[in-house]
Amino acid sequence: MSKAVSALDGAIFEGFAKVEDTGLRGMITVRGDLMSKEMATAVKTVTGADMPAQRKVMDGAKGAAAWMSPDELLIIVDYDTVTKTVAALTDALSGSHALVANVSDARAVFRVSGDSSRDVLAKLAPVDFSPDVFAAGDIRRSRMAQVPAAIWGNADGSFEVICFRSVGQYVFDLLSVSATSGGEVGFHATS
Repeated sequence: MSKAVSALDGAIFEGFAKVEDTGLRGMITVRGDLMSKEMATAVKTVTGADMPAQRKVMDGAKGAAAWMSPDELLIIVDYDTVTKTVAALTDALSGSHALVANVSDARAVFRVSGDSSRDVLAKLAPVDFSPDVFAAGDIRRSRMAQVPAAIWGNADGSFEVICFRSVGQYVFDLLSVSATSGGEVGFHATS
């Protein structure tokens, strides 16, 4: 059996911001009634997180839950626990109209960090990344140049970018070019 590896197997680029492949992540798409008690209980059980509000990510002791649409969540857990988590969610939602799907190996995740990380992202996505509009715990589904992506803010000021694995190299290259020294915009710098 082959060993699982992330899309770009730990690739890193350092310019005026740092771009890095974050490694393997357990990611589960859950579709269903996000207002139901069963959904809230299932999410709390597998992640320790409360249900996220619209365009929010909630962290818990065992993972995170990200709002993706009015009937969709992305559950993020350790890659090694994803199969067990899918089974637990499926069991918890068995009496509900719901879909639970492991999408871990179909996605790539990158972290963008540094004082000017907001500028890197603002060059590529039609999203307002100003700190008063896009804060830690916020998530947006949008596009990054020509491909779909989801972007969320972390408490440490970094950002996570999720895209389809098939376009992982393209997104990494976009982020790297956008973060290349000499391309600073200086608009969102925090220093």
